[in-house]
Amino acid sequence: MITFYINDHEVTVPEGTTILQAAREIGVEIPTLCHLDLHSHAMDISNENASCRVCMVEQEGRDKMLTACSVVAWDGLRVRTDTPKVIRTRKMMIELLLSDHPTDCLVCFKSGNCELQTLAQDNHIREIHYPGAHNVCEIDDSSFSIVRDMNKCILCKRCETVCNVIQTVGALTTVGRGFETVVGTLFDLPMNETTCTFCGQCVSVCPTGALRGVPRNAEVWDALADDSKTVVVQTAPAVRVALGEAFGMEPGTDVTGKMVTALRSMGFDYVYDTNFAADVTIVEEANEFVHRFTEGGVMPILTSCCPSWVKFIEHNFGDMLDIPSSCKSPHEMFGSLAKTYLAERIGKDPKDIVVVSVMPCLAKKYESERPELSNEGHSDVDLVITTRELSYMIKETSQDFAGLEDSDFDDFMGESSGAGSIFGSSGGVLEATLRTAYEILTDEVLEKLDFTTLRGLEGIKEASVEINGTEVNVATASGLGNARELLERVRNGDKQYHVIEIMACPGGCIDGGGQPFFDEGSDILEKRMNAIYEIDKNKPIRQSHKNPSVIKLYEDFLGEPYGEKAQELLHTSFVLRPKA
Repeated sequence: MITFYINDHEVTVPEGTTILQAAREIGVEIPTLCHLDLHSHAMDISNENASCRVCMVEQEGRDKMLTACSVVAWDGLRVRTDTPKVIRTRKMMIELLLSDHPTDCLVCFKSGNCELQTLAQDNHIREIHYPGAHNVCEIDDSSFSIVRDMNKCILCKRCETVCNVIQTVGALTTVGRGFETVVGTLFDLPMNETTCTFCGQCVSVCPTGALRGVPRNAEVWDALADDSKTVVVQTAPAVRVALGEAFGMEPGTDVTGKMVTALRSMGFDYVYDTNFAADVTIVEEANEFVHRFTEGGVMPILTSCCPSWVKFIEHNFGDMLDIPSSCKSPHEMFGSLAKTYLAERIGKDPKDIVVVSVMPCLAKKYESERPELSNEGHSDVDLVITTRELSYMIKETSQDFAGLEDSDFDDFMGESSGAGSIFGSSGGVLEATLRTAYEILTDEVLEKLDFTTLRGLEGIKEASVEINGTEVNVATASGLGNARELLERVRNGDKQYHVIEIMACPGGCIDGGGQPFFDEGSDILEKRMNAIYEIDKNKPIRQSHKNPSVIKLYEDFLGEPYGEKAQELLHTSFVLRPKA
């Protein structure tokens, strides 16, 4: 432990603590733009960019300024955050950033959530004393998921850190020197030609509007206004425990009923739950696992619900493409069933049905455009909007969201089990799979449904389950850096697993790139996760294969689970992609 002083306040902290970390412990706010708390991403790494210089503090007794985010405190150090020199330096750094920044705040994607905008307001900056040339960059809107507008980049390098250190994707890097410096891509390639997985974690940490999701809400309004189309909407499990935050509600509040009411009032013809398709996914995935397990197939089986993770393995582990489950993700399964099973029931031509997915994820936008995920010339899912985009649309209708009455999903494809709801959190897909696979393999009722060792926000979790006298080894990874570590263990023969679940976003879909923004270091992810498991606990049916609507689907339409028709409509293939 060391003892030092911030504004004459004595602070005792463990050796190795930065000035910024110590200041936050005693409630002293030191502003910063480039700092990224990687500990909240289950990574024991410190971010030492110190590129924005907004966090400068004054060392007493010396004519020296220190960057609070990167300088490790030492015994006896005395610093101040409140001197005229500190205040003048801070305002100067913010003004310098603003001098090379667009002033289109009124129409900017991040307006109201922009950290640079907030800092300028908090420091009462009303004019810029350093006018000069602006670095002009071409906007990269080549992908279906992410738009890069480097005109708004402040070179904080958060996106570069999260892409390279946390996700180990390596799609973004600093390019150029001096005034020409930008965060760019390898050989200045457009995003859709890089190894980017479109997880959207770079968008989540970007303090300005330099990175944003590709908006599709205007196209959804167009579809709703087209009387010739039947517009069907589905909502993912993680959306309902985060949407309320956009309306001032407590994080983790389950707003399922209000969300359904809002969607129906917006004009959607059918409002369904992706959790139903999650149950179908589990029936297919569990049967695929059982088939491999009993027939001596390739192990481990890897879950394939996360499109960002799927693209990651296609780029980085091409020798292991026979390992992932061939199951489509739940919202793609729903789209396929909506344009076959539902279309048949309501007497509509599939080409006249528009399937809209509300997802916590930016990668789902890219996924819906994959040519493998289509049938007879039409995509399974037509439009994907995020939780954020749905909140914008609800606000456009001037509805008092918090005051809405609750209503239920439409029946037929709206009923779901608790197992379907836990897909939203890391470990949930694996737990749901085990709940079903155990009963298929043993022909016995599983008394204990909660696999608590698979829950939590840790980056890698492992467990063993005895099934018919065999130890079934399972593991989960959230965050692509952790996924890489886990897969390297498998590739090198260091670990033998039967089932592995991987989610690209730290913590799972609750931390998706399309969720409402939140401050780093908060407990919002934990609240969202707890809400997911509370929904599961309160469901009368908690195993996917016992969902009556799913049973009816197989009896009336699909036939045998993992059978010929199910393979045709609910399974897919993967593509070997280059590493660079």
